[in-house]
Amino acid sequence: MDLAQAAELAEQYSQKGLERELATLRSQWDDEIEAEARNGDYRVRARAYRAVAQFQFRQKLELLRRGLEDESPAVRGSSLIALESLSRSHPGDVNKFRPLLHEMAAHDGNTAVRRLAIFAFKNGTPQRETIQLLDGIAESDDEDAEVRKSARSVALLLTKKSRTK
Repeated sequence: MDLAQAAELAEQYSQKGLERELATLRSQWDDEIEAEARNGDYRVRARAYRAVAQFQFRQKLELLRRGLEDESPAVRGSSLIALESLSRSHPGDVNKFRPLLHEMAAHDGNTAVRRLAIFAFKNGTPQRETIQLLDGIAESDDEDAEVRKSARSVALLLTKKSRTK
């Protein structure tokens, strides 16, 4: 079994609520995920960061930070997908990375990465500076139309969340 197959199995365990089996699988693949996250091939690194989400490996949040700062857009994207997935049940995870997410949403050179950073905010707490940043992106004529649309929808969602508290 390779990491991709183990990650699929971990995702199945997670969906079925098989916590003991998932914990066993995590311990078996912990070192492999770390090693693949350091691989020279961006495709291998991207697979490792996807696996963090599939394994629901909350102990690897600091590893995700390295992925968010990776030179490869594919790796940054995989890391953002993992963060978004993990933050669904733990909104505080977004807060841990908020300054970095702000930077990525506003300035990343890859449009898809910017959109993924924007979408990660939807699971976090509705902080005023994030809503302002997203409103600014949404209103800028210099931005890509899909980035503006994503920023607008997440800003509206966060605004709505802030009013229901």
